[in-house]
Amino acid sequence: MNARITVSLPEDLVANAHAAVAAGRAASVSAYVAGALRDTSERESLRDVLAEWRVELGPPTDEEEAWVQDALATMGMGRD
Repeated sequence: MNARITVSLPEDLVANAHAAVAAGRAASVSAYVAGALRDTSERESLRDVLAEWRVELGPPTDEEEAWVQDALATMGMGRD
């Protein structure tokens, strides 16, 4: 079930949403915003899991950190 809400957004973000719809990257502005909110929620959840792992297992070793950075770079998601 969807809930209807009203929000105010900066004009540049609204333009980005309309551009995504026009380019076929989103079915509607609502879908674009919902996707952005879902992505943020998932990142926050992942951040919580990683924080729990750090408490339980300690910080990653230099070798583990290097492996992660290599994996992210391979996927085009490395640090900027």
